[in-house]
Amino acid sequence: MDTIHRNTLYGLDYSQLADLCTAEDWPRFMAGQLARWLYKRHVEDPAQMTDLAAVRRERLAESFGRAFSASVRESRSADGTKKYLFRTSEGHFIESAYIPDGERATLCVSSQAGCRMGCRFCATGRQGLQQSLPTAEILNQIVSLPERDTLTNVVFMGMGEPLDNLENVVRALDILTSDWGFGWSPTRITVSTAGVVPQLRRFLDATRVHLAVSLHNPFSEERAEIMPVERAWPIAQVAEILREYDFTHQRRVSFEYIVMSGLNDTPRHVRELCRLLNGIKCRINLIRFHKIPDSPYFSPDEAAMIRFRDALTARGIQTTIRASRGEDIQAACGLLSTAFESTPFERRSLCD
Repeated sequence: MDTIHRNTLYGLDYSQLADLCTAEDWPRFMAGQLARWLYKRHVEDPAQMTDLAAVRRERLAESFGRAFSASVRESRSADGTKKYLFRTSEGHFIESAYIPDGERATLCVSSQAGCRMGCRFCATGRQGLQQSLPTAEILNQIVSLPERDTLTNVVFMGMGEPLDNLENVVRALDILTSDWGFGWSPTRITVSTAGVVPQLRRFLDATRVHLAVSLHNPFSEERAEIMPVERAWPIAQVAEILREYDFTHQRRVSFEYIVMSGLNDTPRHVRELCRLLNGIKCRINLIRFHKIPDSPYFSPDEAAMIRFRDALTARGIQTTIRASRGEDIQAACGLLSTAFESTPFERRSLCD
């Protein structure tokens, strides 16, 4: 069983690596050497960093524990989707979903164990928040993926609200997209949010990745019934902020819309969506509701999904229907949950 630690070298950004070098009275150029080992070669063991002085490797080994930890379980869907279960440094569990689709391969990563947003249609929201993941544990979902080298895209649409763990998410994005880090194009990454208004501008200013907003109903009172976040930060405020930014070039904003039969798919919802999103260059992704236990909501049939899509498209909003993937292994949108996972070890054993 792998032992993982919260105090890890992997997960530090360039400025933190430089600060570490300064604190140890090491030359600052060593930060670049560390970054190359960590994020180009994905080596976290200082003993393998052969261009560093032996005494410095020993010091690093004394100060930092390991970050990489393989998944503890893998589930495979009939459609090729795979779901990975990871144990966190605090003894909780998170899930990631690997979704291959022709030449495209997407990893859906988690930013928290559980979630405090409490969305009524989401299995993760039902379990509450156990832990916000440190940067290393966000990145571990990518680095420890057996299919890592096949990835074309990463979406922060797994467990948790990314903007509720903004510092660690932004640091992970910096590592993924910087030249000294993974060197990925920001257009390979999408971050989803329910609309945490106090953090939204900071996220948009600090990153260049795509944004996906969980909308699900354009009417405030109706949205509040299924998404309690609406009472704190109305979707109208989110839309106003987004109008201040330019999404006409490489960076895109989309609105995720889980369709629940008879609840949010009527002609009046079409009209209000057009009013709400007026002035925002965007796309709506329609997602069929996936049933969770004791839920009062129902999935529409394919014909209803197509009618709703066509009604929005006819009014000038680019609208697509997202194919459901991994539903048979509880990996589809809204189904990720580790509420019933047991912890077969003492928490302290993770950090010894």
